[in-house]
Amino acid sequence: MRRTARTLLLTPLIALLALIGFAAAPAQAATWSSSDQWGTWTNGGYTLYNNIWGSGAGSQTIWANSYSDWGVWANHPGTGGIKSYPNAKKVVGRKISAISTLTSTYNVTVPSSGAYNTSYDIWDVNYDYEIMLWVNKTGPVGPLGTSQGNVTLGGHTWSVYKGSNGANEVFSFLRTSNSASGSVDIKPIVNWIKNTKSWFGDVTIGDVQFGYEITSSAGGLDFRTNSFGVSAS
Repeated sequence: MRRTARTLLLTPLIALLALIGFAAAPAQAATWSSSDQWGTWTNGGYTLYNNIWGSGAGSQTIWANSYSDWGVWANHPGTGGIKSYPNAKKVVGRKISAISTLTSTYNVTVPSSGAYNTSYDIWDVNYDYEIMLWVNKTGPVGPLGTSQGNVTLGGHTWSVYKGSNGANEVFSFLRTSNSASGSVDIKPIVNWIKNTKSWFGDVTIGDVQFGYEITSSAGGLDFRTNSFGVSAS
C-alpha cells in the first residue's frame, strides 16, 4: 500500500493513542471505577474510597476488580499539601485487649516520581487517635509531630513520630527503608502504644485503611495495589 504524507503523519498519532488507551485500560476494564471526589465501592467486607480531600487537588480515578486488586491514576499538581488518600478499608471493631491477632499483607507497584507515601491509616472508633504506618515514601513528604526514636515492631523497623493535627492525636511509624510488599503484624504496634508508651488506653480499633497519601503526581501517575488484606481474630 502506498503510504501518503497524511498516512505517515497519522501513524505516530495512532500509536500514541494506542499507548494512551493501554495506560488507561485498568480503569476502563475494571469491575468498578470512579472519578468522583468521594467515590466508594464495597466488596468482600471492605470499602474502597477515592477520597480526594485536600485543597488544590487535580483529577483522580480509582479502579478495582476486588478489594485486593485495585489502583489509582492521579494527576495532582506539584504543590505542597496532601491532595488525597485513596484507600481500601476494613472495619475491625474490637478493643485492643480483645484482639488476639491483627495482621495485614500488601503488594504494590508505585511510581518513582511525585510526592506520596504508601501507608496504613488505623483509627479508633471515636477517631480520637490515628496510627499511620508508612511502608514506602517518595519525594518531599514527612509526618506530623516530633521524633520519638526508632523501634522494631510487627516485623519492621520504624522511625516513630508523635503529634496532633488539631482534631486528633497522630502516631506515625515510618519504615526505615522502602518496601513494596510484605506483611505487618499490627497487634504489637498498638500494644506498644498502649502498654509501653501509654499514649492511649484500651481503645476500640475501628478502621484499618491502606492506600496512597498523595501530595503531588503532576502529569498523571499510576498507583497499583496488586494484593492486600487484613486479618483479625
